[in-house]
Amino acid sequence: MEPRSEQDFWPRSVCWHDVTMAADSENLALDEILLQKVDADPSLAILRTWEPTNHFVVVGRSNHVETEVDEPQCRLESVPIFRRTSGGGAVVVGPGCLAYALILPLNPTLRANGVVGVTQAVMEVVATALSAVAPGIQVRGTSDLVIRDRKFSGNSQRWLKNAFLHHGTILYDYDLPRIERLLRLPSREPDYRSHRPHAEFVGNIPILRDELVHRLVTAWHGQFMECEIESRLQARLLAASRYEQRAWNYER
Repeated sequence: MEPRSEQDFWPRSVCWHDVTMAADSENLALDEILLQKVDADPSLAILRTWEPTNHFVVVGRSNHVETEVDEPQCRLESVPIFRRTSGGGAVVVGPGCLAYALILPLNPTLRANGVVGVTQAVMEVVATALSAVAPGIQVRGTSDLVIRDRKFSGNSQRWLKNAFLHHGTILYDYDLPRIERLLRLPSREPDYRSHRPHAEFVGNIPILRDELVHRLVTAWHGQFMECEIESRLQARLLAASRYEQRAWNYER
């Protein structure tokens, strides 16, 4: 796909998949499958939006579950714990939390900007898109979006040879006390958090789900396309072989 202009390194448009898999593990696996797909064919670019129907915890690739998560409380509430392939800290997702994944090919300009530069550029696009209906949004830390000093979106990336995955969550109508119950204070935190507990640090953005999706899709010039059955099948296989395995999720 051609860039939008000589000065702009984003694709002219992306394929938009609005697809939530049946199993929690499959939703994590599908992001990885779509990344592999673009890595194999850099002419592609994908935006995926999805929202789980139940709650689960996702830790970053290098996190230690026992440090970041209150495992006894998760067991008490029957909340499963999974590990993603990207970095960052632990998050709790569920109804009222929109998840999105942006998978783009790596062109020379993106490579020259590196992970930090590309992350900042992506976050500015998303912040600008949402600020049109929720003024006052800022990019803070490495890849957080905040409004009135409350974090409502966390993001992380994974790079392969020819493509990168940028995925994140957006809290818009989430059960915030659940975060306080299921997560411990993070072992690493951005300076702007100032040691605040979850109850004083996170919040919902006052935007309806449909408007959130519309803003994301418009910002990235998304064109709706059904997610291929092959990608979904591959996600189910990957979920079974990796994301549903205790060795992957816990042993770090």
